Amino acid sequence: MKSLTLAVIAAFIIGSVPAYADNKFPTLDGKAPLVIGHRGASGYLPEHTLAAYQMAINAGADFIEPDLVSTKDGVLIVRHEVNITETTDVADHPEFAARKTKKTIDNVQEEGWFTDDFTLSEIKTLYAKQRLAFRNQSYNKQFRVPTFQEVIDLAKQEVERQHRTIGVYPETKHPTYHKSVNLPLEDPLLRVLNNNGWNNRMAPVFIQSFEVGNLKELRQKTQVRLIQLVDGDDVALDGSIIPAQPYDWAVTGDPRKSDYLVTKRGLAEIAQYADGVGPWKRYIISVKGVDANGDGKADDINKDGAVDDADKTRLAPTSVIADAHATGLLVHAWTFRNEDRYLSADYQDNPLEEYKQFFCLGADGVFSDFPDTAVTGRSIVTLASNACR
Repeated sequence: MKSLTLAVIAAFIIGSVPAYADNKFPTLDGKAPLVIGHRGASGYLPEHTLAAYQMAINAGADFIEPDLVSTKDGVLIVRHEVNITETTDVADHPEFAARKTKKTIDNVQEEGWFTDDFTLSEIKTLYAKQRLAFRNQSYNKQFRVPTFQEVIDLAKQEVERQHRTIGVYPETKHPTYHKSVNLPLEDPLLRVLNNNGWNNRMAPVFIQSFEVGNLKELRQKTQVRLIQLVDGDDVALDGSIIPAQPYDWAVTGDPRKSDYLVTKRGLAEIAQYADGVGPWKRYIISVKGVDANGDGKADDINKDGAVDDADKTRLAPTSVIADAHATGLLVHAWTFRNEDRYLSADYQDNPLEEYKQFFCLGADGVFSDFPDTAVTGRSIVTLASNACR
């Protein structure tokens, strides 16, 4: 790696973060909330690489999150999408030029290269790259695309080295699409867990999905803890959520949208097949914009050329966490990032203030691109007896 090595970074992070104690949080079980390395430490290194997962673990993350897609030969690999155009150097491989195509993924037509058109051996010739242009691009073409098994191997290795629980938190990506191309994810996922002795309720594993039917099917086959993810398309000017729709509901003609899942009735339904809910953080604390010119759109308050969360202010927290806890469900919120564009103006460019608010509300876990910051935020809340006042 360029600049600091992972070992040096780990020593700095671990040495600067105080220990935390259990039973000081308003979580479902009273224990400290989990820090989940979202695609690894993806704020620093290309997402879903072993290096990013290693950095997340060294930062103190309790779980690392691999998104699962399938290769043509049925091997589960770790990428955020079936379309790997933005996250690998596949476009630089002339031998794969003819593989570029158009496919419809969850009712959206996409162009690019797709994992289900590649064997594992072909995928292993590719390098990962940073997807977001505003993040560090200097680590591109340094790390290969890992398999799900390789991520588990890393977690187990680090359990032995660090003598603490380090879990994996796989997401089944586009399960309806995978079934449509005869590459269903459910049984291969459970087979990998079985092979590792992790297909049980006590295993350091959560399985998550934005689809509902996928989780209901998994519940019939496993007692591993399941989390129903809840997506949203956007936030309206007044802070109301513009909901998405689970794709399997769209396919079956179910008219409900994702916001149903965080109603009391929806949460009660989730409790019949899952152990928790993973809402977009805006379902818990939304943000509203300013429309001084009356055009019906949020204004660019900070004049940086973009309208994002930094131009908006927070609304009062919703009852989603309390309602979920009342139903016996864990709440793992996503996604937390350090960059100003993802933080409402109220936090004054300080991501620790956002973590503090969510931890004090009782979030049972947070998905973070910057797990070192999340761990620090958790420690601050633990050590400051008046942090939540």
